[in-house]
Parts: sequence; C-alpha cells; structure tokens
Amino acid sequence: MSKALSLVVVVLTRNEEAHIERLLQCLRRLSVRAFIVDSFSTDNTVAIARTLGADVVQHTFVNHAKQFQWALDNVKTDCEWIMRLDADELLEPELVEEIKTKLPTLSSGIVGVNLKRRHIFMGRWIRNGGRYPLVLLRIWRRGQGRIENRWMDEHIVVWGGTTVTFDNDFADHSLADLSFFIDKHKKYATREAIDRLNEEFGLFARDDAVFAGASSTQARMKRFMKQRLYNRFPFGLGPFCYFLWRYIAQLGFLDGREGLIYHFLQGFWYRFLVEAKVRELRRAVWRLHDPAEIKGELARLTGLAIE
Repeated sequence: MSKALSLVVVVLTRNEEAHIERLLQCLRRLSVRAFIVDSFSTDNTVAIARTLGADVVQHTFVNHAKQFQWALDNVKTDCEWIMRLDADELLEPELVEEIKTKLPTLSSGIVGVNLKRRHIFMGRWIRNGGRYPLVLLRIWRRGQGRIENRWMDEHIVVWGGTTVTFDNDFADHSLADLSFFIDKHKKYATREAIDRLNEEFGLFARDDAVFAGASSTQARMKRFMKQRLYNRFPFGLGPFCYFLWRYIAQLGFLDGREGLIYHFLQGFWYRFLVEAKVRELRRAVWRLHDPAEIKGELARLTGLAIE
C-alpha cells in the first residue's frame, strides 16, 4: 500500500473572495488540510473558507515574511510536510498527481521541494522574458524550514538535508484587474525600497539566509545578481537594461500584447518605481544619524511598522 500524504497548506489572505474557493477546491483534490491566516478581510473570504472546511485564524499584517512566520509558529499540525501557497495560485492537475505520488516516498534526507511556477497575466501564460519556469521552494518538512525576515522578496529556506524539484507546474493566476496589479506593485515598491535602504543604513539585521540555507538555485542567483550588480547601476539605468534583457534577449516579445504590458509594467515601470522610492526616502532621512530616528521617519512616511 502507498504511504498516505501528510501535508498542510498555509495560505495568507486579505480580501480574496475572488480566489479562495478556487484554491480550496483545488486542494480538495489533494485531500489535505488548509490553514489560512487572514489579515481581517472585509469581504467574504473568511466565510467562504470556513464553509469549505479550512482552518481560519486572523492576525494583524505587518509584511508577508512576518505574517507567514507567525503562521508557521502557530499552526497546530502533526503533518510531515508544509506547503506555502498564495490565495491566487492553484496547482495544475499534473502537479496534484505528482505530489500525491512522490511526496510520501521521499527519503528522510530530502527536506524541501522546489516547484515550477507559471504566471498567467490578463489571461495569457507568460512563457518568455525569463518568467518561466520560476523555481521556488514551496514544500518542506515540518520543523526544518522558515521564511526569511525581509520586507520584500522573501524565500523559504530549509536545513538538515537536500532539496529536489518536481516536474510539473503550479500557476500564479490572479483574477484581479490591471488597477489592482498596479496598486499591489506600488506597495511592493515601498517595501523593497525599505530593504534597499537597510543595506545602506544598517537599520536592522539583514536576512540573506537564501545564500546560506537550502533554497532554489534560481532564487540564490537572482538575489546575488540583484545585490551585487543591478543595485549598483546608476539611477534609471538598471530598469532600462533589465527591460531590454527580458523583452529582447529573453524573447519577451513572443508573449504578444499581454506580454508587452506585463514585461513593461513588471520589468521596467516597477523597477523604476523602486529606484524612485529609494531616492525619495533616502533624501528624507540622509541627515539623520540615529538608526532609531531613521526608522521612525521611514515609518511615518510609508505607514509601515518598520520599528
């Protein structure tokens, strides 16, 4: 007889009524438990999740890293494996079968599983521009993984063994409109700017565990290239070069009109916005010398709980 699948899926939510039923119905095919940490949604997210049998708790949101680590510290489970999913993600049927078949059979020396993410934007699968596959560590053994404590671009890291990569995909498929996409990235830009300023001012401990701990090789390489190369470009040059790299050298133009919109907004506009935010916030605090004063001023300007 095959070994039973012992897996709990942790999901962070905030006003995800458009996605949560789709995700939970997808997880039913795995016959696994969903543990949802909700940031006090004002729509029907919580009601839908509870109706479909998910365990739901609510906790005040600071950033994704702190919220997810709170979830890991508070989930009550004896499951062998933990999986991270976003509310607007879903598992392709082939990946469902692969998880059910392979995960229970992995040796004790394997502590993490990388999955391949495909991105669906405006109804189109973005296959080019370096966006597929995005290889992310999303499944790990309970007690042998945590999330990096960062304001942006946080990854799961594991210890005590090695990782493997499954063959099939999960999908990032948001049903929200373009205005939501833009608003979300404006918030992301502020958070990433905080991490960039922390590199300059040493405001709090830097967490780059992705370099030391086991995670996907792709995640380590991207972090390395961003910190050692991209962030050292003169103002404005990095976004321009990155967009050309993605759109021309990595064949982003093959993704059609939807691809042009996506690669321009996510590959140029967002990266330029991060740099503009860094410049704006740096000018606001450069005369301050006490890290506590700098953090207080950044908290006042951004509305984020940076302290």
